[in-house]
Amino acid sequence: MVSGISRLRVAAILVVGVLIGSCGTATPADPSPTAKTAAEYPVTVGDLTLAERPARIVVLAPTATEMLFAMDAGDQVVAVDDNSTYPAEAPRSDLSGFQPNAEAIASYEPDLVVISNDINQVKDQLGTLKIPVYLAGPAQTLDDTYTQLEDLGRLTGHGTEAADVVRRMKDDIDKILADTPKRADKPTYYYELDQSLYSVTGDTFVGSLFDQVGLVNVADTVDPRQLNAGYPQLSVEFLIQADPDLIFLADTKCCGQSAETVKARPGWGAITAVREDRIVALDDDIASRWGPRVVELVRVIADAVGKTG
Repeated sequence: MVSGISRLRVAAILVVGVLIGSCGTATPADPSPTAKTAAEYPVTVGDLTLAERPARIVVLAPTATEMLFAMDAGDQVVAVDDNSTYPAEAPRSDLSGFQPNAEAIASYEPDLVVISNDINQVKDQLGTLKIPVYLAGPAQTLDDTYTQLEDLGRLTGHGTEAADVVRRMKDDIDKILADTPKRADKPTYYYELDQSLYSVTGDTFVGSLFDQVGLVNVADTVDPRQLNAGYPQLSVEFLIQADPDLIFLADTKCCGQSAETVKARPGWGAITAVREDRIVALDDDIASRWGPRVVELVRVIADAVGKTG
């Protein structure tokens, strides 16, 4: 049976998965940073247009919080949601990203709100209050991540910094992939969202990262009727039969899972990953987001591949 905490965690994951002047001299001096920023507005991204650089941003999306601070836009952020745990200096509040309240958000007098979903039509509610909203929805690919970073960079006046973040991410990931041994017999893996055995397929964002590193997802062989939009619930019997070479735990913080708890599960000793001690504990937060720290996740996956050779 799934615990109450696990049900909330899985529900949240599924929701996110299914749903961003010159001086007066003869030779003009370079414009000041302020002047350069002012000259970039108005800015239009999708259906959102900002007339000026936002100075009071409220972020209800942990990934977007990480993106904004990575591009040095943190000083424009006045509040982030209760799940924005990184970086430590982010102004965390009791605002909910899963059940956003327009009145509570408006109390911060924001000139830009960033959300990751629009479950309760908060975008329209904020629109009636003349508060601009950017929807930073879940990425399906790394290209989606890069686009979202660039969009946020343009909206906040940090286009150059955002481009630098994207370039560094691409360079780092390319190097990790180039340094990872390529195997004809690709190792298989099981990715655990919680101890009730919810997992991901290769059609999800995180699944696509494993694909790039050269791993085969055992969940991809599940009956299509049970795929659950890329987040199937597996069974112990299925996993024993699939016999993955690696197990990745994305439920270490939320649910207290570890290599030791997995080894203690009845029947799991028959799985190669358990017998060979190839159980990788992930940081739940990094594993569930699609921001700059994706590089860290790719590195952990690549390191695990090296242990199977």
